[in-house]
Amino acid sequence: MTNNLKVLRAIKNISQEELAKQIEVSRQTINAMEKGKYVPSTVLALKLARYFEKPIDEIFTLEDTD
Repeated sequence: MTNNLKVLRAIKNISQEELAKQIEVSRQTINAMEKGKYVPSTVLALKLARYFEKPIDEIFTLEDTD
């Protein structure tokens, strides 16, 4: 699974720490998601979609190998 969290953060001009506080996770969780090392739960994906005001499939992309 890939994502564009880093791009979305840049557009909003917020740090990993700021995003983490907004959606109530650790900065390390945001970092791991951005690096593709952590797949978020449905609840976390929905929180991110709400925060960025985007559909989930505009944030996360399922790869053919997933």
